[in-house]
Amino acid sequence: MLWKVKGLAYTSAPRDPFLLSLVLKMAAGTLYTYPENWRAFKAQIAAQYSGARLKVVSTSPAFTFGQTNRSPAFLSNFPLGKVPAYQGDDGFCLFESNAIAHFLSNDALRGSTPQDSAKVLQWVSFADSEIIPPASAWVFPTLGIMQFNKQATEQAKEEVKRVLAILNQHLNTRTFLVGERVSLADITVVCSLLWLYKQVLEPAFRQPYPNVTRWFLTCVNQPQFKAVLGEVKLCEKMAQFDAKKFAEMQPKKEAPAKKEKGGKEGGKQQQQQQQQQQQEKKEKKKEEKKAAPAEEEMDECEAALASEPKTKDPFAHLPKSSFVMDEFKRKYSNEDTLTVALPYFWDHFDREGFSIWYAEYRFPEELTMSFMSCNLITGMFQRLDKLRKNAFASAILFGANNDSCISGIWVFRGQELAFTLSEDWQIDYESYTWRKLDVNSEECKTMVKEYLTWEGEFKHVGKPFNQGKIFK
Repeated sequence: MLWKVKGLAYTSAPRDPFLLSLVLKMAAGTLYTYPENWRAFKAQIAAQYSGARLKVVSTSPAFTFGQTNRSPAFLSNFPLGKVPAYQGDDGFCLFESNAIAHFLSNDALRGSTPQDSAKVLQWVSFADSEIIPPASAWVFPTLGIMQFNKQATEQAKEEVKRVLAILNQHLNTRTFLVGERVSLADITVVCSLLWLYKQVLEPAFRQPYPNVTRWFLTCVNQPQFKAVLGEVKLCEKMAQFDAKKFAEMQPKKEAPAKKEKGGKEGGKQQQQQQQQQQQEKKEKKKEEKKAAPAEEEMDECEAALASEPKTKDPFAHLPKSSFVMDEFKRKYSNEDTLTVALPYFWDHFDREGFSIWYAEYRFPEELTMSFMSCNLITGMFQRLDKLRKNAFASAILFGANNDSCISGIWVFRGQELAFTLSEDWQIDYESYTWRKLDVNSEECKTMVKEYLTWEGEFKHVGKPFNQGKIFK
């Protein structure tokens, strides 16, 4: 067994009482996950550096994802049923990958000073909020686990460029993100970028960001990274959406039985057999509903929504509208905004059933770095998830670092400001001023066009376009 203390390796337990006490205090436990889970990689790499004794359980029969993590025993320790999940030999349990990685790290990884610790936390948060969302939107369709959406993919590419530009500038004079050696910041950000580099960041795309690629290769070639990730091969050609692969990964539907030719007697027997088979299927489905979990794993969002108590629809009092918001969103997502989506919007917009509002952030003097300002928009959108069915918005950040402002166009069901209909929607809206627009005015039509296309003069703003976010 290899013992690691303060960066030194021992083939047997160190004899020095102080060093031995450090060994005995090191974390030891089991990490439950599934194979190739990049979130689990963070904890595994951290353990490689700190010397924590970590047993990884990811395959049958010890752990079967979708079954073991739904068992009463597992849920008693990890109520969300999510992985990675950590259980110490002393019974201590943790869920959420960043918390597990932090626990398994040593002081050098966490940051040796309060300032460095804060910077490590800064980059861990940056990875979650700025890298993972666009990386998932771009990479998942290439892996066949998400339907392709052209506009979402193009927007994700732009957001990835922005993230890489920030990292490239930061690493211009640095070997690592924080301090002079690998920290949990490097581990987390590398793992968040891993699938981008493996699937879509072809040489031409990554060419403007040499500092990021140099740093990424430096990290993944460290022995501690290699022990977990193996050899990381960078993408040579940008992976594309594979419709066939996506179709193969969807749940299979049973094909209806073919009818066979025959006489009256044969037809009668066949009919009886079919009725019997249908009855057996019905009985089988009833039994499955009672005893077995669903075959298809619910995603985290669906599972969270399913577990919440049903509440009254805040829009239930409104009459049915002729404007189908979902159809407009499909046009906006998949077809040209200027020539298709905008004409569709105005041709079908229900002026009695919907309203259009202009929003402006009230505290522009508090906006500093652009990526932090965009976090405000993203956070608001995330907290309004249940409003999506009855709303659409385009929010834009204008200007540059320390000289910016945020404004946007919102479309709501009904004639009132939708946020007042539910306490769950009122966290952020008071940070904005709201003005209802006259849908028949030229001002409204111009604003809708500019904010939906992210192009135009934006005369009312006075600052150049920086980046935008869509709520749909």
